[in-house]
Amino acid sequence: MGQPASKLKKLAYKVTNWRENNESLVNQGDITFWFDEAVIDVWEHQNGQKKVGRPFIYSNVAVETLLTIRELFRLPYRQTEGFGRALAVLMGAQVAIPDYTSLQKRAAKLEVSISVRQAKGPIDVVIDSTGLKVYGEGEWKVKKHGVGKRRTWRMVHLVVDPASHTIVAQIVTGANMHDGDAAKPLWKRVEAKVQTFYGDGAYDQWKVRDYLQSESIHQFIPPRKNAKIKQHGNTSAEVVRIPRTGEVLKMGPPSGVP
Repeated sequence: MGQPASKLKKLAYKVTNWRENNESLVNQGDITFWFDEAVIDVWEHQNGQKKVGRPFIYSNVAVETLLTIRELFRLPYRQTEGFGRALAVLMGAQVAIPDYTSLQKRAAKLEVSISVRQAKGPIDVVIDSTGLKVYGEGEWKVKKHGVGKRRTWRMVHLVVDPASHTIVAQIVTGANMHDGDAAKPLWKRVEAKVQTFYGDGAYDQWKVRDYLQSESIHQFIPPRKNAKIKQHGNTSAEVVRIPRTGEVLKMGPPSGVP
């Protein structure tokens, strides 16, 4: 008898290629920067757009560069300024480095366009959700009545491409939104063609399965413990096999149907 997917133990990964593994860990500390000369050419702001107050000194490219370094090495703003100064000296670049207050102010208003790698063909997706506890009571309320014990919850539903580790769709809902109810509105945000769906038992609902089957999407969803075979519904051999083996469900046409 097959073992249920929920009972399978995670296999321990044993390192066998120690030389390559050690070299990879050493290379993680190799700080090598490649700077496009075009970045230096546009380091200073051209101030072509109108703004209130003093004109900008540094371009968005300069700010983005330093903020990228800050995020990469998890640096505070002051250390980011110092890192930028040292890097400019090593490069021999005659550029001024934004001070930490300018970086912080520009970071709050900077609009960054992040390119997303487009899939070349149908993709597999994994869907799941997680709860977020929302804090942040008003100061007056805390001073008047103290810190409340109740907190607000939100649910974040995600669709991930396991091949590229890219989040291809997401929505935020109230705490009462069931995973199965969020599946269809979440699915409408997926732009790529999907060939296989992976989800946990929360998506073991007929409306989810019927929708995926109508889109010709293979689905792998473990049945819930109280799952029962629908009397007048899909009679696929894969469905009937669930109670006997506990295998993960793969929906598809009945045997003999193309």
